[in-house]
Amino acid sequence: MDSSYQLRVIAHIESAFPTKFGVPRQSGLVPDLRARIVFEPPFRNPDALRGLDGFSHLWLIWVFDRAARDTWSPTVRPPRLGGNQRVGVFATRSPFRPNPVGLSSVELERIDGDILYVRGADLVDGTPILDIKPYLPYTDAHPDASGGFAAEPPRPALSVDIPPSLLQCVPEQDRAALAAVLAQDPRPRYQHDPQRLYGFGFAGLEVRFRVSGTRLEVVDIAKP
Repeated sequence: MDSSYQLRVIAHIESAFPTKFGVPRQSGLVPDLRARIVFEPPFRNPDALRGLDGFSHLWLIWVFDRAARDTWSPTVRPPRLGGNQRVGVFATRSPFRPNPVGLSSVELERIDGDILYVRGADLVDGTPILDIKPYLPYTDAHPDASGGFAAEPPRPALSVDIPPSLLQCVPEQDRAALAAVLAQDPRPRYQHDPQRLYGFGFAGLEVRFRVSGTRLEVVDIAKP
C-alpha cells in the first residue's frame, strides 16, 4: 500500500494576521474576525460553489505551512494545560503532527463570485487550503460529546485597555475583533513578565501591548 499521497492546494486564505502570533488558538473563538478564501486558478470556478450558499458554516482543511517540519513527537504540551504537561499528539490540535493538517469550522458570511467571505477563522494570512466541506448540524454537532481536558471553551482571560487615540488607528470594522483577540491573551502561556512588551501584526497594523495581572494595556498601534 502506498504510504504517501500528493494533495493539491485549492485556495489560500486572506486574514488579518501576517504571523502566527495573535491568531486565536481555535476557530470560532473570535466570531468578529473576517477573512476571505481566494481559490487558485484551476479551482476558480463558481460552478464548484453551486449550492454552498445554503450552508451557514464550513469546514476548512488546511496546512500548517508555518509549522511544518520533517520530524514529529508522540507527545506535545498543549496551551490549555499551561504548556507544562505532556499529552499524546493525537489528543490535541497541535500543529506539530505527523502530517501538518489543520481543521477549522468557520461561518460563511457570503459568496461573491468565486470568493468566500468567512468569520471566525484561526488561520494566518496566506495559509493553503486543501479542501472545503459544508458543516452539517445533524452529524457534525454532538451535544453529549466529552471534551477531555478542553471540555470548556476558553474564556476571555484579560480586560483590555485600548486608549481612544490608538483605537482610532484601527478600521472601525476591525476594532471589536482586535479587542476580542487581545482578551484571549495571545502570549505564550509561560510568559508572565509585566514589563515585557509584546507585538503582532493585525489588519496591516503593528499592535504593541503589555500585560499586568489580568489587565492588558495597548501602548501603540501603528503602520509597520
